[in-house]
Amino acid sequence: MPLDKPRDHARLGALRLLAAVEDGATLDEAAEALERLSPPDRARARRLALEVLRRVEPADAVLAPLLARRPKPEIRRILRLATVEMLALGEAPHGVVNAAVTLCRASGGKGQAAAGMVNAVLRKIAGAGEAWAELPAQHMPDWLRGPVVATWGGAVARAIEAAHEAGAAPDLTPRGMVLSDDMPGEALPTGSWRLPAGSQISALPGYAKGDWWVQDAAAALAVRVLDPRPGEVIADLCAAPGGKTMQLAAAGAEVTALDISESRLARVAENLARCGLSARLAAGDALDWRPDQPLDAVLLDAPCSATGTIRRHPELPLIRDDSQIAALAELQARLIDHALTLLKPGGRLVFATCSLLPAEGEDQLAAALARHPGLQAEPATAPGVPADWLTPAGGLRLRPDLWPERGGMDGFFIARLRKSS
Repeated sequence: MPLDKPRDHARLGALRLLAAVEDGATLDEAAEALERLSPPDRARARRLALEVLRRVEPADAVLAPLLARRPKPEIRRILRLATVEMLALGEAPHGVVNAAVTLCRASGGKGQAAAGMVNAVLRKIAGAGEAWAELPAQHMPDWLRGPVVATWGGAVARAIEAAHEAGAAPDLTPRGMVLSDDMPGEALPTGSWRLPAGSQISALPGYAKGDWWVQDAAAALAVRVLDPRPGEVIADLCAAPGGKTMQLAAAGAEVTALDISESRLARVAENLARCGLSARLAAGDALDWRPDQPLDAVLLDAPCSATGTIRRHPELPLIRDDSQIAALAELQARLIDHALTLLKPGGRLVFATCSLLPAEGEDQLAAALARHPGLQAEPATAPGVPADWLTPAGGLRLRPDLWPERGGMDGFFIARLRKSS
């Protein structure tokens, strides 16, 4: 059966993304599945997939009592999508149910056979709003929820899960200037600017002139903790996609942006060019790289589990587990040790990870101090940062449940270290 309605094309794109995630891909990796869609349909398909991924657990909870047996994966995806459209997004049930049936019939013989069941189940789901409202937000997987509860307690874990479900509006980092008066959104206390959800980035004032770039408010704090000064020689290790490099360059530092991926460095170059900023770009392994002279400072945003970015990437808990955490923690420690050798005496290192796991944050700081006598942890403070975000050791712990009245932030750990003179 042909898909005549444009919204059906976006729904089909969302189903393709969800199938790719079930096969272990991230949404970015699965983007090729949307190449034939128009730009508006691509955007809508991604938004629908994101909303489903944030609510797989609640959707399955309301569907389960209505299903005699577990449906085929392609039918389960259609049921989840329709459930989320009706109960979470408030779409009109009649149109959603008809679209789901059409998608079933267009998916082949098995789909045609399941169309009647899908129609009957979804008509009942349309009236399940009260049950839906009582469901908790989707749980983090046990391997992540366990350490979060052990560190901050069950109430914080539930607040983080609620932030994950709510998603994330885009943030901007201004290039050291006041944004246009007609820029939508609000200024954040730390210097970032938060846009309304769904903003079309390239259409905003100042985009073409490079007055700002997209960067989560939590990520932007790493450079603000480093506090770069004009003329300082600084390396940004693991630099792509380049937001922190641009912050350093805008502050007047002489920046080398290093990344292991040449294609990702090309993106850094594009962003620098749009914003009229300059930095030296170098492709290579950070563990092998050495500068021509000792550095004033190093910014190390280390590879990590990315568990702090689930607001933006809700597929991560579904495609990853804790099997790589030990290896990542070992790599982070090696990168810290190497970064310290690049500094002049008295130089400073900011270590950051977009992780909620203490093994990739608080524990790394404690271990680095134990390995390096004379190394000092300085308070990771920055303008607009409340004192209670600092850990007893001086690190900055950011969580998705902070700033709930403003829409939260990504999870990060940031430490500022001073090499002995």
